[in-house]
Amino acid sequence: MSATSGTTQNCTAGLALPPWRVATVRPAAGYTLHVTFADGTSGKVLCAGLIGGPRPGVFAELRDTDLFGQVFVDHGAVTWPGGLDLAPDAMYDAIAARGVWQLT
Repeated sequence: MSATSGTTQNCTAGLALPPWRVATVRPAAGYTLHVTFADGTSGKVLCAGLIGGPRPGVFAELRDTDLFGQVFVDHGAVTWPGGLDLAPDAMYDAIAARGVWQLT
């Protein structure tokens, strides 16, 4: 992961956002993301099971930790260069219920 990766924010001055919109994302070791949503809910997304699993599909390219570390927020969704993204509503539901979303 890139040592220079920091919090990425979504600029939305004066707009009311749905609670499931991601406001910030920060990569961490072990293919983990720390996310905060528009309503302040925060938690972890554990991506290792998906990325390192037997059938990662398009997410296999995120095995490159430098690319994984380039994560950012685009229109309320966790996104990587090349258009890979995660569903913010499913992420929100899991994190609001358990504090973590584990992808497999």
